[in-house]
Amino acid sequence: MTKALKDKIIESLTSILPIALIVVVLSVAFTPLQADTFALFIIGVLLLIVGMGCFTLGADMSMFVIGEKIGSAMTRSRKIWLIALLSFIIGIIVTVAEPDLQILAEQVKTVSDKTPLGNYLLILTVAVGVGIFLLIAMLRIVFRIRLSILLMIFYVGAFILAIFVPKGFWAVSFDAGGVTTGPMTVPFIMSLGVGVASIRSDKKGQSDSFGLVALSSVGPIIAVLTLGIIFNINEIDYPYDMIEHVQDTRDVFFKYLYGFGDYALEVLIAITPILAFFLVFQLSTRAFHKRQIAKIFIGFAYTFVGLVVFLTGANVGFMPVGKEIGESLAGLWGGWLLIPVGMVVGYFVVAAEPAVHVLNKQVERTSAGAISSKSMKYGLCIGVCLAIGLAMTRILTGINIMWILIPGYTLALVLTFFTPPMFTGIAFDSGGVASGAMVSSFVLPMAIGACHMLNPEAVMTQAFGCVAFVALAPLISIQILGISYKRKTARIKRTFLEVEDKILEYEVD
Repeated sequence: MTKALKDKIIESLTSILPIALIVVVLSVAFTPLQADTFALFIIGVLLLIVGMGCFTLGADMSMFVIGEKIGSAMTRSRKIWLIALLSFIIGIIVTVAEPDLQILAEQVKTVSDKTPLGNYLLILTVAVGVGIFLLIAMLRIVFRIRLSILLMIFYVGAFILAIFVPKGFWAVSFDAGGVTTGPMTVPFIMSLGVGVASIRSDKKGQSDSFGLVALSSVGPIIAVLTLGIIFNINEIDYPYDMIEHVQDTRDVFFKYLYGFGDYALEVLIAITPILAFFLVFQLSTRAFHKRQIAKIFIGFAYTFVGLVVFLTGANVGFMPVGKEIGESLAGLWGGWLLIPVGMVVGYFVVAAEPAVHVLNKQVERTSAGAISSKSMKYGLCIGVCLAIGLAMTRILTGINIMWILIPGYTLALVLTFFTPPMFTGIAFDSGGVASGAMVSSFVLPMAIGACHMLNPEAVMTQAFGCVAFVALAPLISIQILGISYKRKTARIKRTFLEVEDKILEYEVD
């Protein structure tokens, strides 16, 4: 166990160190940081490294194991109503548990103030959206429906629905699809797909195990757009909070102490429904023996500690730095330095997402090594690099978000006709996975800080939306990787057949 944890921490160190170095270079060369903000950041880096290591180990030991077993048990029952009901319940449970969704809900004060539910109105709307679409995704595997057909129907439907929604609500709606599939949701949902697909004996079972996260990301977009129609929301206020500077080491200590307390409660609330669902499942099926149960509980402990440490480091240490860097860059050379800096940050930030590590390992395992985690990583990094560049360009130019989203999704959907089905599922899963805690706590604050300096009235329409761009980019980059993989495989096959023909000719002669 100690060696496994050590390996995970070393892995997370290599992911987070590049971002830390970028911030250090920026703070020296272009955007000098306050000493207290920099101190919070350094501590945050250490917490992120330890937190990601613990979380990924815990996910391997608990979330994957439970999800696969529940998925295979549901399918083995052959009861369509049971698969549908459990998928809907699981979708709601894991979404309400998602910390990134809580952050987004805090920003949409216009919606919160309209009902006694407050922030929970948006959270429950998104959760129901995920529940319905996870149900659809699971039934798709059972009935062997092509993923690209469903994606085309639902994304076209989402854009048609957007016509009836006020423009100010577009960015929030598409951001909701990105933040929903984060560190809590992805391990559980992906392993469910693997468990369901494992029951099928056909050769397409493995490729069909991907796509659950993809469809679960569409649900929140449609659900939140529907919410915008119901409440006819025309304006959304963003309460911009000025950066609070700490005075001394005691303030630093208490800031992190309060952070640990807040996120410990948040993660505990998040994990408890999943743990309760596991206990009910175990009592009903007796699927795990005592040693497995003990290992799963240890995994839950690692997951809890890892997420608390990671989220505290990201929100207390990284968020103020992101906002301060954004404000400073907006004042240099008319703000145009935002674009190259954003692209460099985007390239490295995706490697620091805990859910990305989960996805890459799952892809490598399911494809039996045919799709390496390294090629997945590079595909995601390049895609997110371009996405953040576009997001920063939009802040400077004020381009309507639909001028990018509609052509982007059109290209992504067209590529599905030329990409192997497995890569289509992986690509659309990657879109939800790439836009996680690091994007919400570092990239989004940087965009908000920059937009506040350049055009404070347009924060909700121009700064928000960068999460949606991050979710869109891998849909294109990973499918292009899939087309390249398809051509390479075909070329190897042709070469093999040519060699085989020559051997046969030689034997005949």
